Amino acid sequence: MKTVSLKIDDSIFGETEKILARIKKPRNRYINEALEYYNKIQRQQILEKKLKKESALVKAESMYVLNDFEEMDYGD
Repeated sequence: MKTVSLKIDDSIFGETEKILARIKKPRNRYINEALEYYNKIQRQQILEKKLKKESALVKAESMYVLNDFEEMDYGD
């Protein structure tokens, strides 16, 4: 495990302490779980942005191919 020193806003720290007292969970465990959850959300957002970008690229290429097909004369 790594040791990390961080500064927390007083209001967030106070709220966290109240919650910890009610749920009876160690502060360290609570912060680790919070970071794990936040990392999961961030990974999902990164993937979503990547997929949107790639989808836009595929869409542009698909429209190009579709236009080529529309211009073809199939000689009914």
